[in-house]
Amino acid sequence: MFVTRHSPVTDPVLREQLWDLYQHAYVGVAERAVTHEMLDRLEFNDQLGDSTNRVWVVWDDTVPVAMTLVATDVRRTRWLSEQYFRVHFPDHFSAGRVHYVVWAVVDPAFTTRGASMFLARQAMAAEAREGSLLVFDMPEEHQPNPGGGAAELMYRMAKMVGGATLLPLTVQRYYALDFASSAESVEPEQHNDRGVLSR
Repeated sequence: MFVTRHSPVTDPVLREQLWDLYQHAYVGVAERAVTHEMLDRLEFNDQLGDSTNRVWVVWDDTVPVAMTLVATDVRRTRWLSEQYFRVHFPDHFSAGRVHYVVWAVVDPAFTTRGASMFLARQAMAAEAREGSLLVFDMPEEHQPNPGGGAAELMYRMAKMVGGATLLPLTVQRYYALDFASSAESVEPEQHNDRGVLSR
């Protein structure tokens, strides 16, 4: 295995290969996570074409088996609040060192073959050299509790390339009220001629 770095990805053949890897690796998460975790093809291509993004690819011979995309300009990503980082991490923000892991995917056939660790060593080493604040988020299936899970894995990988501190930033929860099961049992409200509700 070997790693390549691209910024931007303009070759149409490489884009197609990376899209195939992305879809294959992400489809399960997209089916299980309530949030819009998987980008569509236009969003994907936009990210690959942005020259401020870094794309790291792990290859097994001529086949990409893992990749990550790191946004290096927080002002150009729609997923992070520029104002939040300007206030809470002013030094990192003013130096342009707030970076964001937009995605990290590994072909399921290569998860036990060290592709993710190989990828992390290369990508995180660059972030460590720059002194970045590397922001990432996880769907609940990868991070069901505040500790452990994928956040702990990211922390361990970061420690392989240098000193790092894991900073929990926020939690986001989603809920739904399902009225479908009770729709038939609800009586419609009636209005009388004075606008007062009655049944």
